[in-house]
Amino acid sequence: MMVDQLPEELRVLKTQLKTFINEVVIPSEPELMNEDANSERVAAELKIKAKEAGLWALGHPSEIGGGGLPFMDFVYLNEVIGRSHWGQWAVGSLSMQDSIMLHLYASDEQRERFLEPLVAGEIYPSVGLTEPEVAGSDPTQMQATAVLDGDEWVISGHKWFTSGANRAAFTTVFAITEPDAEKHNKFSSIIVPTDTEGYEIVRVVPTMGHTGGNHCEVNYNDVRVPYENLLGGRGQGFHIAQKRLGPGRIFHSMRWLGQAQRAFELMCERAKMRYAHGSYLAEKGDIQAMIAESAAEIQAARMMTLDAARAIDSGREARTEISLIKFWGARMLHNVVDRAIQVHGALGVTSDTPLEFMYREARYARLYDGPDEVHRMVVARRLVRDPYEGVPWA
Repeated sequence: MMVDQLPEELRVLKTQLKTFINEVVIPSEPELMNEDANSERVAAELKIKAKEAGLWALGHPSEIGGGGLPFMDFVYLNEVIGRSHWGQWAVGSLSMQDSIMLHLYASDEQRERFLEPLVAGEIYPSVGLTEPEVAGSDPTQMQATAVLDGDEWVISGHKWFTSGANRAAFTTVFAITEPDAEKHNKFSSIIVPTDTEGYEIVRVVPTMGHTGGNHCEVNYNDVRVPYENLLGGRGQGFHIAQKRLGPGRIFHSMRWLGQAQRAFELMCERAKMRYAHGSYLAEKGDIQAMIAESAAEIQAARMMTLDAARAIDSGREARTEISLIKFWGARMLHNVVDRAIQVHGALGVTSDTPLEFMYREARYARLYDGPDEVHRMVVARRLVRDPYEGVPWA
């Protein structure tokens, strides 16, 4: 479905959201980037403005306090939200993956204690999956354990890149509870409030220009939580994690499109106004090639992402489609931002434009939610078995 074929109500909402991102969120980016007390204040103000504008948590189910938009409708909106790195913070979509996970598996008590305030933006979540001692690309190697002692889980382990743990009210930690089970059934997911004794944030890991940030290293020092904090059933952790990651990769890919489109706009504007060696940059063949290649890659990634979203919306697992967009979309984002920096010249590597920050963030895209190499492997294995599995020309 092309944009001009969207239902009128959705087109109006998308325009309203784009105006909010462009005119309210993006002008606040310099303050938000400081990662200090003032940035927290600005983020809180944006949250209030989004709620007042009727733009808060649009993709969350209405029964848990969200806007109740269908999955595909929100996919289109996420493209707009992605124009700013802070868009998802501002409009309450940051918690989408965790809200989906809790909505599917949480008990009534867990929903009241964690899910409802999460959707309202009163608390933040975090997830404990990655461990420094084993390859994050293979979650079946996780070593953290949770042993039942009476009516309590005793959790021991070492995690890092528990993003947002330093501001989160809870971490959903994945740990071995069934050591003798098949490797995909060894793990369970357990909700751990971050103020629990033994939950130790060792440090916020410095990453690519962030001395603060929110990627946390966490020790679980015999952390005790009630048995009732188990999310879903015993041994279901791996499957719960996959349920969380599938739609999340669609949302990531749509946000990457928003970032790429913004970089593309900046590149075109720069090419039209910068004069060098007898002509404007826009009149030079090399620059024209950069613009054309970027437009083609953005359009290809967009069509692939929407195709994968429709596959999920129809109830299919869509693993091939999701892996395709994960590695293609991440590469597209990197390429477009890189070209935009090149067209800007020295200005592009300064903080006078958002491009240097976008470039650093684009590099993460090839790692999180599974590195590109793993997704290429998944695609190749499936297509060797069946050349028409998950491809639109089948």
